[in-house]
Amino acid sequence: MRRTNVIILCVALAMGMVAALLARNMLLSRTANATDSTTIVVTTAAIAFGVPITEDKIAEMPWASSTLPTGAFATKQELLKDGRRVALAPHNRNEPVLRSKISAPGQRGSLSSLLEEGKRAVTVRVDDVRGVAGFILPGDRVDVVLTRGEGGAGAQRYTDVILQNAKVLAVDQIINERPDQATVVAKVVTLEVTGEEAQKVVLATDIGRLSLVLQQAGSSNGEAGRRITEKDLSTADRAPATAPAAVTAVTAVVPAPLRSELSTVSIIRGMKREEYTVNRSN
Repeated sequence: MRRTNVIILCVALAMGMVAALLARNMLLSRTANATDSTTIVVTTAAIAFGVPITEDKIAEMPWASSTLPTGAFATKQELLKDGRRVALAPHNRNEPVLRSKISAPGQRGSLSSLLEEGKRAVTVRVDDVRGVAGFILPGDRVDVVLTRGEGGAGAQRYTDVILQNAKVLAVDQIINERPDQATVVAKVVTLEVTGEEAQKVVLATDIGRLSLVLQQAGSSNGEAGRRITEKDLSTADRAPATAPAAVTAVTAVVPAPLRSELSTVSIIRGMKREEYTVNRSN
């Protein structure tokens, strides 16, 4: 009996030591991970476009990695040390603050601050049809199509794609990518383009009608659109030719003439000629 108790006690002590070692390794592992973590600056409330980012609207949260996302800030001091910044895009609560979505220190939140290096802003007048029924929002990508005609009245009209994958900066006076309320159909759309593309848009405005074609989100389709004319609207010219009906040759079978069973026999007697018809079967 005593021997059994001793064995049980030894097993219990061994299991206790194993549990202690496991707990120690777990604590050491958490401590090691804690040394590799850092903090990241996030918003404490929703921030709309153009709202200044102040100290009471941001906070530092633990980040379980020594590497931060591109453009993120580790501390509030790093974010605010050079001056006040303004939100250039809407922020949700607890969303990381990134340099690409805020202005430079001391810069105001205007449309010019949204332009990339070397880009320009140009405005296109649209209506409920040419503006894709008001479904275009800031941040979307569109193609710009020019419709015009050659010559006078009755001349053939055609369309050309003059711009592709242009970024929409604003719709009317709305720059917010996520407007809080629905708006009426836009009258103008402001696009981000290069200097040469801006010249094309200005010239095209005077010689024809401009329309916008909404692209799929995230699409990188660079297929160049060809010129479309009024002839392309007719399907009759492009309909495949109908194969001629097969002509069946019919050969008329003409029965051979029946061989006559009668024959003519001529008999000449002196100067007189006499002809007789006789039956061959005879």
